[in-house]
Amino acid sequence: MPDRAPQPVDRQLPTEEARDLISLVRDIGQQEIVPKAAEEEDAGRFPRELFTLLSRSGLLGLPYDSEYGGGDQPYEVYLQVLEELAAARLTVGLGVSVHSLASYALAAYGTKEQQVGHLPAMLGGGMLGAYCLSEPHSGSDAAALRTKAVRDGDAWVITGTKAWITHGGIADFYTVMARTGEEGPRGITAFLVPGDAPGLSAAPPEKKMGMKGSPTAQVHFDGVRVGDDRRIGEEGQGLAIALSALDSGRLGIAACAIGVAQAALDQALAYATERRQFGKRIADFQGLRFMLADMATQIEAGRALYLAAARLRDAGRPFAMQAAMAKLHCTDTAMRVTTDAVQILGGYGYTADFPAERYMREAKVLQIVEGTNQIQRMVIARHLVGPEGR
Repeated sequence: MPDRAPQPVDRQLPTEEARDLISLVRDIGQQEIVPKAAEEEDAGRFPRELFTLLSRSGLLGLPYDSEYGGGDQPYEVYLQVLEELAAARLTVGLGVSVHSLASYALAAYGTKEQQVGHLPAMLGGGMLGAYCLSEPHSGSDAAALRTKAVRDGDAWVITGTKAWITHGGIADFYTVMARTGEEGPRGITAFLVPGDAPGLSAAPPEKKMGMKGSPTAQVHFDGVRVGDDRRIGEEGQGLAIALSALDSGRLGIAACAIGVAQAALDQALAYATERRQFGKRIADFQGLRFMLADMATQIEAGRALYLAAARLRDAGRPFAMQAAMAKLHCTDTAMRVTTDAVQILGGYGYTADFPAERYMREAKVLQIVEGTNQIQRMVIARHLVGPEGR
């Protein structure tokens, strides 16, 4: 294994506090995450104790209000934290992103009473969240979901199955979209469901190509009963809440993708500058130098794109199209860069002795989650030329 240490990314951060935060995250990454990453991913082990540490360090609620235990950080800073965590281990970076996504509905649409009652534990109390929108038959077509919530007095009874749920079976709370009314997008409502609610269960985790340490599972709701005080927003507002959350969540995926790509580039650079063939470093061969240059350029472009979208969000301006662009470009970049990293390492890149092959397997899922990249293209085109079929 090459011993050339990766150079920290030269970041433009808005405050000294943000610089200290990034430094803390890098330290946690190098000391607590990287040393165990390969072994735990290979064993399919989720690092729950690490998420407890992140919660105690204030890293699970960064973009939310400090009144409720959040970190009061702009998205511009929060996303760069995600990038650093994902570079250390995607299971961790993506896990923090999903937790933030699961917390969004209550933070943005909950009542004051709901926020006071639940957010402190969700953001800084060691809890872990999951986001339940997709179902076995409705992935990209979220408005076709079938999970139902039926009112029973002052409560709701939820029945159905959610699919592809990150943290399924281990989450402490689930933000669930369920049908409470008519078919289509207007009949969906959001609920906050405790992880230990009677009738809630999870199937065994999916056997995946990558991200083996992050459990992805179907979650079953068999007559799960929750009070109306756990309904988030108005009846019928659930899909709008879900899509609003996904705009922000797509930026999280974009940042995670750049983190994985950066880790792959660092690995390729370390190898290329130490490996010698034909009497010189392989980094001295022009063909390989051009590959490295292209990888670095694509990463910088992706980072600039997700940060530009984040700054729009922080300014309160529309950013949905830019979020889709960032998710599309950054995840495609991660796939290209990790593939090139394997190529640069040659035979070693195809072995589990180096992390390059793991980065490549992990990058693939980022082109799929939180809206496939084909869906991102549809979103972008809709912003440019209007809805289809006019």
